[in-house]
Amino acid sequence: MGTKSWWNRTDNRLLEAALSLAALLAGVFGVLLPVLGVVGLIGPVDTREVKVETTTRVPDAVARHGLTLTGTHQANLVFAHPDLSQRLLLALPDVIGSLLLLLVLTLLLQMARTLRGGDVFVPSNARRLSAIGLTVLVQAVLSPVLPALTTAALVNGTPMADQVPSSITFTGEYVLLAFLILALGEVFRRGTKLRADTEGLV
Repeated sequence: MGTKSWWNRTDNRLLEAALSLAALLAGVFGVLLPVLGVVGLIGPVDTREVKVETTTRVPDAVARHGLTLTGTHQANLVFAHPDLSQRLLLALPDVIGSLLLLLVLTLLLQMARTLRGGDVFVPSNARRLSAIGLTVLVQAVLSPVLPALTTAALVNGTPMADQVPSSITFTGEYVLLAFLILALGEVFRRGTKLRADTEGLV
């Protein structure tokens, strides 16, 4: 009597459908809509959340620059009528992050499709895991850097420049996750190589 597999075709189809849907949503809401906002076809992103050290008091000169800053510590920098460069700077961090997420989801979908053959431990998946690890590492670096750089560019030359400090804070969680994925990719690579060598001896 054969044993029932823990993974069947229905499970695989559900996984592929979930990853495909996630990739579609990331592409539409994370990339397409913000880009349409940048070029002016739909309402653009006009707000950036920033950190301020003290209670915010907006000077009168701000009104002439179309900027408002409201809140304390976690404040909102709002552009009344952002121009093309401002729209691009406002959207850029989220678009880049969504593109990296889309890349990860695409690689995961390609890995899921290898399950159709009943074997996920193939050399191509080792390379995909390494690519995912590198992508997560890039995101860990860009996630705090891009908002800080674009915010500095947005407030440069405005009365807000002195009220919005430039700061970059890195977190170790994503870096650790990236190295764990890279290590898993290396395990996959060595495992598939060992299996190929073993099969060659049979």
